[in-house]
Amino acid sequence: MPTAADYRDTHRDLVLGCQRRDRNAQRQLYGHYAKPMYNLCLRMLRHTHDAEDVLQVAFVQIFAKIHTFNFEASISAWIKRIVVNRCIDHLKKRRLLTTDFDPVRHEAAAVEDPPSCEEVNYTVERIREGVMRLSEGYRVVLTLYLFEGYDHEEIAQIMGISPGTSKSQYSRARKRLAQLLTAN
Repeated sequence: MPTAADYRDTHRDLVLGCQRRDRNAQRQLYGHYAKPMYNLCLRMLRHTHDAEDVLQVAFVQIFAKIHTFNFEASISAWIKRIVVNRCIDHLKKRRLLTTDFDPVRHEAAAVEDPPSCEEVNYTVERIREGVMRLSEGYRVVLTLYLFEGYDHEEIAQIMGISPGTSKSQYSRARKRLAQLLTAN
């Protein structure tokens, strides 16, 4: 069974090559992480052109700061954190994220309980489409928590909100997604 140290050392040679500004190592590291990080960007940002732009900005930053990576965490976690932060920055610049976290508006909006899982036949494509239809704030919290494995404390820190707000947004996002999936 792999240990925590094994995960931290994944792609160690590539990282060391990138720290020496070896173009081949940079190409390989990009090739390994570009697709999963693009998918993360797409889930958070919804639009392909935004996902592509943010991914490129993130990788420029990754290669500019790779010399600061010290192998205390895995390179994949370090890269993911940079990509997530660039996505959040992009959403904040568009000022859409803050409007999704208006607590007064959300308290007034009653969300019905979704049907049980036995009542609905979910497909991967239908779930993906449903997630893309969520509001920015709901989609970001759902993506970070459900798909990327961040806990509510981490999401709160990343997004500048309270853990309670993260939890409530996640709960509301799940309910809204269930509603979208059950709608004809």
